[in-house]
Amino acid sequence: MTTPLLTVRSVKTFYGRVMALKGVDLDVNEGEIVTLIGANGAGKSTLMMTVCGNPRAREGMIDFAGQNITRMPTHEIARLKLAQSPEGRRIFSRMTVLENLQMGATTADPSHFKRDLDRVLTLFPRLQQRISQRGGTLSGGEQQMLAIARALMAQPRLLLLDEPSLGLAPLVVRQIFDAIKTLNAEDGLTVFLVEQNAYHALKLAHRGYVMVNGFITMSGTGHELLERPEIKSAYLEGGRH
Repeated sequence: MTTPLLTVRSVKTFYGRVMALKGVDLDVNEGEIVTLIGANGAGKSTLMMTVCGNPRAREGMIDFAGQNITRMPTHEIARLKLAQSPEGRRIFSRMTVLENLQMGATTADPSHFKRDLDRVLTLFPRLQQRISQRGGTLSGGEQQMLAIARALMAQPRLLLLDEPSLGLAPLVVRQIFDAIKTLNAEDGLTVFLVEQNAYHALKLAHRGYVMVNGFITMSGTGHELLERPEIKSAYLEGGRH
């Protein structure tokens, strides 16, 4: 559990002249679920997008599986078995559920397609029922399940999840977090999770980081952070779903 799969060091990212990330240090070890929590606008999604190469880090270093990916184009990063389920889902709304999953598998070994498809449909049985429906006709929760399943079809070593619970009913949130837990426990999948629902995220995660205004201000195990009074007052008051 001590081998870093993803290492972020002194990363600074800008939007024009505005510095969004102000020297971020973070590690995600092989086999871990690591969560990044923080208020809206703290820079969480920017960090996740910077890891994927868009926007590019202006300073610092990002290393994935022993390879420096700081200057690498996004499509090359995806080939390294790093898959993202982005904020806002961004599924292909005119394509069917199956076609979306086929798109996710474009960088994967085609001989494993059937096995991988069976796996995601077992995790998300609702998608099995909707397999020939267009993505745009699914509910918000089903679209989120599809976005995660599509990322899993790439056979990733590291799954990046950006706000998977956003705008979803508590029951659907629970299903999605249960699926993440299962993937980690049974498949050994490493997960880096950006999430506003701090309570669910920290309960699920082995370790967590707190981001405020582009800085990492705190880190620890999920349990430690849940117990911190400043975390409770800032992120958990009334936040248990």
